[in-house]
Formats: sequence, structure tokens, C-alpha cells
Amino acid sequence: MTRALLFDLDGTLLKSDPLHMQVFSDMFAERGMTLTEEDYARRIHGRHNSESFPELFPGEDPVALADEKEARFRDMLSGGFPPMPGATALLDRAAREGWGLAVVTNAPRLNALHMLRAIGLEQRFGALVIGDECARAKPDPMPYQQAMQALGVTPNHAVAFEDSGSGLRAARSSGAFTVGVRSAEDDFALRNKGAQITIEDFEDPALESILERLTGEAQT
Repeated sequence: MTRALLFDLDGTLLKSDPLHMQVFSDMFAERGMTLTEEDYARRIHGRHNSESFPELFPGEDPVALADEKEARFRDMLSGGFPPMPGATALLDRAAREGWGLAVVTNAPRLNALHMLRAIGLEQRFGALVIGDECARAKPDPMPYQQAMQALGVTPNHAVAFEDSGSGLRAARSSGAFTVGVRSAEDDFALRNKGAQITIEDFEDPALESILERLTGEAQT
């Protein structure tokens, strides 16, 4: 029976939120405004550009702003960037065990490819599902459903890793076992948004018990 690990990208395979916040902070400053960490968490983190930009900069072209923001973000990654601690070792183990691997993200495809290249993991995944290329993006479960279909895996044999509310809702609704990554929010917040368990990163000791779901040693 095929098993699979499904990963969000931003904030899950790399700690990208500080970069995103810096870009947004610069854009705010250029308009004489200040962006606090609380504002970022409440108004931007985990939200799609099409939702956030009209609210953040009313009266400006949200599509042009989103394109500008993403270009700035890619520039910040151009010199390479470290993956989330433990991510490479986990992918190595998945390859040895024969588990399917997919990235499921609401990031634009150009950004997703740029991020994977920056962290040196672009060749490691059997599927890359982009929310905007699905009929419905996260928080709808469709992107995760498409990833599982592409890998030939059923939800009860899939583990999904997410760091945002929209992603957690999508993963949980798809039927995959849903793990919250505490890159931006704490255990309490992530569990309230759908995580069944949380980890600090992929070196967290709790990861082993999660992976036992795939080896058949724990199925509850």
C-alpha cells in the first residue's frame, strides 16, 4: 500500500515568513505606514494575495502589487536559503522507505519552483500541486486531494505538514493526518485551526511517532 508525505512550502519546508514580512514591511514603509508582527499574523499570514492586497492597499492595482511583492521575495532567495531543520533527512528517509512525496502550496508556481531551488529540494518531489491551478485553492481540500490522486495514495495513508490556518483546514478536510509546524504559531493556535499534532521542525522528537502511521506501527 502506497504511503505519502505531503508538504506545504512557505513556513513548512523553509522558514520564509521573515522574508515575506520584510517585503511587506518595505512596501508599507514606502507608503508611510508601519507593519507590526501582529498585523502580519492577522492580515497576511496564510492568506492569498487576492484577499490581502485589496485590503492592505485600497485603491491600488492588487495584481500589480502582488507581482511586485513576489518578485521582491524571489530576489531575497536568489542566493540560496536553508531548508527547515530536518527536512532533507526526512526526504532521504522517505526515498529509502518508498513513500510518495508532494508539495501542496498556494504560492504561485514561479515562487514555488524558486523556493524549492533555493533550498536545494527541487528534484525531490513526485508531485507539485499549485492552489491557483486547481479549481479551488486552500482552504478547500482539493489541492491535497489532487496530490494524493497524483501519488496514488488514500487519505488514511497520507501525512500532511502545514503551518497556516487555511492549509491546516485544507489538509484536515482532505482526510490526511494533519501535522502543524510551529514556524509562526504555537501548538494551541495550530490545533485550534485543525492540526492533530504539532512539531517544532523536522528534527522534533515527536516526528517519529507521526511517521509510525506510515510504517503501520500506529494507526490510531
